[in-house]
Amino acid sequence: MRPARLPLLTALALLVPLAPLTAAAGTAAAGPALLTVTNPGFEQGSEGWTFTAGTGVATNYPHGGRRLVYLDEGAGKKVSQTVTAIGAGRYDISAWIATGGANGMFVVRVNGTAAGTVKLPSRSAYGRYTVSRVALNPGDKLEIAFESGDSWVNADDVMLSPAAPADPRVSSSDPKIVEMFGWSKRKAGSWVHLPGTTGPLNVDENNPSGSGSGTYAPSYWAGYANRSGYYARDMAHQLAGAAVLGLHAENQSMLRSYAASATSEHKYYPVWAFNFDAKTYLSIDYKSPTNFVREVPAPFELVEKANQAYRWSGDSGYVNDPVLWDYYRHATKDFVELHDGNKPNGVAEGTGNGIFAGAASYNEQGHERLAEAGDAIASQYQAYRAMAALARDKGDTELAATFGKKAADLKSYFNSAWSGSGSGGAMVRAYNTGGQALTGWGKENSWFMPMKQIIDPGARNDAYLDYIDQQASGGGKPSNIEAITYLPDTFFRNNRNDTAWKWMQYVYDQRNVQHVNAKQGPNGDYPEVSFTLLGQTVEGLMGVAPDAPNTALVTQSRLPSGMSWLRIDDLSIGGNTFSLRHDGATKSTLTNGSGPDYTWEARFPGEHSSVTVDGIARPAETKVVDGVTYTYATVSVARGRTVTVQVG
Repeated sequence: MRPARLPLLTALALLVPLAPLTAAAGTAAAGPALLTVTNPGFEQGSEGWTFTAGTGVATNYPHGGRRLVYLDEGAGKKVSQTVTAIGAGRYDISAWIATGGANGMFVVRVNGTAAGTVKLPSRSAYGRYTVSRVALNPGDKLEIAFESGDSWVNADDVMLSPAAPADPRVSSSDPKIVEMFGWSKRKAGSWVHLPGTTGPLNVDENNPSGSGSGTYAPSYWAGYANRSGYYARDMAHQLAGAAVLGLHAENQSMLRSYAASATSEHKYYPVWAFNFDAKTYLSIDYKSPTNFVREVPAPFELVEKANQAYRWSGDSGYVNDPVLWDYYRHATKDFVELHDGNKPNGVAEGTGNGIFAGAASYNEQGHERLAEAGDAIASQYQAYRAMAALARDKGDTELAATFGKKAADLKSYFNSAWSGSGSGGAMVRAYNTGGQALTGWGKENSWFMPMKQIIDPGARNDAYLDYIDQQASGGGKPSNIEAITYLPDTFFRNNRNDTAWKWMQYVYDQRNVQHVNAKQGPNGDYPEVSFTLLGQTVEGLMGVAPDAPNTALVTQSRLPSGMSWLRIDDLSIGGNTFSLRHDGATKSTLTNGSGPDYTWEARFPGEHSSVTVDGIARPAETKVVDGVTYTYATVSVARGRTVTVQVG
């Protein structure tokens, strides 16, 4: 029978087949086509696909564009395409699929042998399914097939991605984190675009076919799956997870696009959203140079995240590329000066007139007409710190000192004046355009303050963290899952490991729940979910703080109660590959699997009386970082060497 007559969705044709979908072996730049999938969104009807009886092309329930394929219920029905690889590589193959019952199949075969099979659940709403890391050699025959089950199956929007350059693996005493990391790695990798792919531009819920096509740059999805672009806020939050997968070319391409857009005409705001060509602005969010979505935290977060990308990749372009460097300078100086007129105090302001006029906060759901917001001032603080670090590595010690002082001064002003004298929910988290101080729950403009560590450590910070957890656990919980993905970061940054892990599990456990935006699919198909869980595993639970430009690495166990050990293998940092294991909070083991010697600082919270390195005692050294006392040991770890540091 034909597919169920469900309401038409005007979601994105993920790769509307304006041209065949082609894959190159690498992700850094477009190359010769090594693999081609014809008509991946079925907009050209049956072209390129083989159909058995009881299958066909329909128009009643597409995921994106205007067409889909259907399979009637019952065994033996199949829609497939077979293509020939002309080069070697690994690929992820994804499709959006809806079903009226269980036991349908999404199968990828190589030379007739299954390389991956997804057994489809009963789910009438579209979800995205992926077969990951399929290896191909020249001449191999790749078959992509949808096969029938107990009821109808609808499929749409096939996407071919290059497998991520890095493939880290996690093992643990806790099977939940192993499952979570594996799911997140597969899901995040499936959102990566093929450089050189021809795809649609300016697709959104009001324009499902877009307006023309372009050549996609190295990039990944960061925002709604029914829009053909990536968003500054989402990309900033996904960057660490992308780095864990080795997506350094994508991170730099996307950051550079924002940097280039932050012109004097835009008053040094970066554009909010780009098409995947990394050149044209996504039209739903950009109308003119004075009428486009912009939010004050974003310019600052992008400086902070550029420094983070630099530490993961070691790519000197982050300090030598004039487009990026000019952006850092404008964002931390000219932008602040241009947007500090309502209450001149060195804090960048929004207009209070909505997102198309410059919003002070990432919290778009309020109606408080904010001029200054906690997420903006906190992000400004971290941008100053990042600028100091970037200047230091560039060799400009004077500039580094200037921004180190600016960061310290801004933090002092925040704690002595801006945030008021209240504690918990009584702490100031924003000012409106009339100058009124606002307290209470502000979501992003609440949790960004401790997440960015602008609050002085101590009782006041602790009380605010308690308040955030209380609000987010009760009536103040955000309805959109992507907002909740910030909570693990907030609590890990403040060594609230059990609370951070609680929120990681919550986000993961909601992955199959329908997203608040029905066109988005389930929560797990919002890209930020998988990317952030990756970053939170490595930077949060494992406490990895890389510094690839200086061949250095800091680690700190943040294992929660009940997780006795956690290990990651094949962790890529710069040109090196590491294995790292934490046993509780007192023992860490690092192996340098490849690359040059690294300086490892193994940190352990608290003052401990003894430190051993490979069983040999050392004098215990301590330091205070962001108000926390750590015992630490610094060790040079040569290639092929394994070192264990333990405190007692």
